[in-house]
Amino acid sequence: MPRQPAPTPARRAVTQLDHRLEAVTGHDIDTLWTYRDRGALDEPHAQLVDRHRTLTNAQIGVTFYLKLLNRLTTGEFPVDGALFVRIDRTVDQLEVATEARDAAVQEVLAALEPIEAATAAPTPDAPPLSTDDRAALLAIAGGAKLHEHLLTGRVSVTASSGIRIPYPQMQQLERAGLIVRDTSHPVHAGQPVFLTDAGRAALLDARRTPTTHPPTSPARPSASPSTPAKRR
Repeated sequence: MPRQPAPTPARRAVTQLDHRLEAVTGHDIDTLWTYRDRGALDEPHAQLVDRHRTLTNAQIGVTFYLKLLNRLTTGEFPVDGALFVRIDRTVDQLEVATEARDAAVQEVLAALEPIEAATAAPTPDAPPLSTDDRAALLAIAGGAKLHEHLLTGRVSVTASSGIRIPYPQMQQLERAGLIVRDTSHPVHAGQPVFLTDAGRAALLDARRTPTTHPPTSPARPSASPSTPAKRR
């Protein structure tokens, strides 16, 4: 009898730690994954999301073999020696998948618990991050440059996505320590602009970003990120 194929991740699985990630960051899982793909997370949060993705795939494996075992015991197949072999093999595969899932849980917890502890510690009150500033930081996370026109002297900030960020707004974010320029490049050639760790943290701070909707395609800095499709 042919060997059962390994599970292929078809959709995102819900894990037992989703609610803790969402509680500590103030964002849903879709938002966190989107921020990770845009490079808008600091190292601890990026590592947490990477480990959560591994856990999600491991959970898919557990669900696959559990459903297969359930199907084998519904009476759909003849009760014979071949069925018992398939059931035994599926139980073994389910056990291996469960061990992988449990190991992934521990990896997520190792990354999650320090973040929970840091979040629980009292921090000075900070002014809220406006919708415009949040959109600007997200655009800068994908890459941006500050240019000065040689003839007109006009200064502009353009993200790699094509979004233009008003120069006064960029200066405000820079003074707040949320972004930084690479001044080793001349302004007329374009100075790269990056998020600082504080800028990344501001995007994740639940107190500064009460919304839990992830950004989608690049929007103008004055627009809020569009609402994502609901995760199944």
